[in-house]
Amino acid sequence: MKYLHYEVEADVGGVVRVEIDKQANVRLLDDANYAAYRGGRRHRYYGGLAKRSPVTLAVPHAGRWHVVVDLGGHPGRVSAAVSLVA
Repeated sequence: MKYLHYEVEADVGGVVRVEIDKQANVRLLDDANYAAYRGGRRHRYYGGLAKRSPVTLAVPHAGRWHVVVDLGGHPGRVSAAVSLVA
């Protein structure tokens, strides 16, 4: 499985901004769910299919978060830039 991965450290109320150059899945995951995602297991995340850029995701609780961008198994490449807004 190919995907882009970014880590951010954020507080409650923070907002993660993800800029993508094409339609892609954008997920915000905690450590446990990122491990499940990597292992191909069921996982919970914030976000989903993004058809427009930028994507903004509210951070539900403080801690380390993983931003994953993928094409859902479709061929091609996607570029992304991730920043913490608040």
